[in-house]
Amino acid sequence: MTATEARATQDPDSHRALVELDHVSKYYGNVKALQDVSLEVHAGEISCVLGDNGAGKSTLIKIISGLHRHDAGTFRIEGEDTHLANPRDALDRGIATVYQDLAVVPLMPVWRNFFLGSEPTKGKGPFKRLDVAAMRETTRSALLRMGIDLRDVDQPIGTLSGGERQCVAIARAVHFGAKVLVLDEPTAALGVKQSGVVLKYVAAARDAGLGVVLITHNPHHAYLVGDRFVLLKRGAMSAAHTKDSVTLDELTRQMAGGSELEELSHELERSPGPDLLGGRTAGDDTP
Repeated sequence: MTATEARATQDPDSHRALVELDHVSKYYGNVKALQDVSLEVHAGEISCVLGDNGAGKSTLIKIISGLHRHDAGTFRIEGEDTHLANPRDALDRGIATVYQDLAVVPLMPVWRNFFLGSEPTKGKGPFKRLDVAAMRETTRSALLRMGIDLRDVDQPIGTLSGGERQCVAIARAVHFGAKVLVLDEPTAALGVKQSGVVLKYVAAARDAGLGVVLITHNPHHAYLVGDRFVLLKRGAMSAAHTKDSVTLDELTRQMAGGSELEELSHELERSPGPDLLGGRTAGDDTP
């Protein structure tokens, strides 16, 4: 039994599509940024979107997060056809997006960034003020529930490593009730060890029942945690797989270009070619 099947057995709703894109397209004038792209995001699963720069990953993120509207196709949230008006609308519908730059204030403490834009208050009228004690305690407990044990939630978030900042952003989305978590290249600027830490918390979000969209150009990272894979190339889908229908080697081959890469390797093979050294060998300085 696969991990996906095990989660489905434990929770029958895990196969309910939280978000579904059906042949979605997006145009900027005459430019086709996305063309007939389909994607399913299920509770308790990770759907990976892979592609090189310019493949359409950023446009896909903007549609799911409510920043841009799609021009064709169908976008459904929990079975309901929808057009998101803006990112706040997406948040209200349970879709949280963690961008690569994280949008944090480096000099503010971890707890302040955790509640940025959603600060609880106490008191009334002129005595109304931020509930700092509650924010500190809630941040600490929310991070611990995700298995993140920071030294001090009062330290500036800019002093954390890139992996730790990603983990705080994931824990924040889980705490504020996200149903779908969209992660934009969370391991792109991280080393091997920090990437592993982030992937562990991505899996923790999945196990907490969220539907996760992992945007990445790294097939090895995607295959470690992914349940579904969509490959984009120049704005169009080049392939779609489930975990049990593709191997890592095949996913990597398709991501790298497949037949195009094989054709390039033949072109780059050594051939006799012209004698550019006039009969001399490289490094021979004899006149």
